[in-house]
Amino acid sequence: MDKQEAIKYRERWQFVSAKLAEEARTTPVEIKLRQLAVMFEAARALGWTEKLREGEEEVRERWRRLKEKYRV
Repeated sequence: MDKQEAIKYRERWQFVSAKLAEEARTTPVEIKLRQLAVMFEAARALGWTEKLREGEEEVRERWRRLKEKYRV
């Protein structure tokens, strides 16, 4: 890959990134919630929910300590 090809490659990915950001901004909340529900259902169907719960208490404890430290 020469310099000109690298520049074109970077420009294409900048274009893609801008389009994805625009799509994220303009997608209605209802669709975003539906997409989130589909992801949760996929995780459940794949048996990932238990794995995702591992460490949950540790995370809660970290948040508790942060809130305590910063008096939130």
